[in-house]
Amino acid sequence: MKAFRCRVCDNPLHFENSVCVHCGTHLGFSREERTIVPVDDEGRYLDNGGEEWHVCRNLPLSGCTWLTQVEHGQCFACSLTRTRPNDEDAVGIANFPAAERAKRHVIFELDTLGFPVVSKHADPENGLAFDLLSSVEENVVIGHANGLITIDLAESDAAHRMQVREKLGEPYRTMLGHFRHEIGHYYEWQLVRDDVLLEECRELFGDDSKDYQGEIDRHYAEGPPAGWESSYISSYATMHPFEDFAETWAHYLHICDTIQTASEYGLATVGTVASFTNFSDVVKGIWVPLSVALNMINRSMGHEDLYPFVIPKGVLDKLDFVGSLASRQ
Repeated sequence: MKAFRCRVCDNPLHFENSVCVHCGTHLGFSREERTIVPVDDEGRYLDNGGEEWHVCRNLPLSGCTWLTQVEHGQCFACSLTRTRPNDEDAVGIANFPAAERAKRHVIFELDTLGFPVVSKHADPENGLAFDLLSSVEENVVIGHANGLITIDLAESDAAHRMQVREKLGEPYRTMLGHFRHEIGHYYEWQLVRDDVLLEECRELFGDDSKDYQGEIDRHYAEGPPAGWESSYISSYATMHPFEDFAETWAHYLHICDTIQTASEYGLATVGTVASFTNFSDVVKGIWVPLSVALNMINRSMGHEDLYPFVIPKGVLDKLDFVGSLASRQ
């Protein structure tokens, strides 16, 4: 994440700020300019080309500060959400902002890395959409199908998330992680299509024609295979080649975003991730020492490790493949 500053008073800003706490200026996020800009009391911003922009209508609902050219309209990020809780669902509405915040974060990162984000409004067949559903009155299964990503808003609640994490024996579980994992399924579906990429992908991740439900049943009945730690980033990745790709993709985004943030705030002195020929060089040269330091900082505060994973040699080639996809389209 970038380190933003107020254009009026130069005070540091955070990605979700709607008002500068120092000078009181109202703010909006411009996806086109990739920065936070000042808006007037009516939420309007005039860009250098003379175009008028407006803060998203969902600011009171989900805290969205992104700009749209439609007055009283919703921004691009919000338009990706196909379904949200109804207004009478108090629990779902309370959990909704955290999910939308994670979604905006992922879109910003995808823009940074050069991955196209196309909505189902623009491309009904290949575009992306989200159902952010409340499991208060229905069972919600997190997943991806043909560009539609479903997220259980109960995962916004820390107590619920920790309960599920302990039940499944997971070292890490966050709302942002869910979005990164599920969107990995979407980008494999979209980007790994031609014969060359498909062959490379199968050589690394395995035969994706395996029966998916059968592999899920096997995984939960038998657990991961012995010695999985040498070839997979997580035990969940052993379930099926699709899950291995999505888990690897999620870690690729984890690493890229954390390194960029560390660089923006002076904790690491590196160029952009894209300036490296192989992503494995990023992992070995930057991520390993940085993540160890961050884990030690967390321990110094009495918290669990920030990044409770070991990246085996067998995963580096998979990360290289994922990291190459943006430039190979």
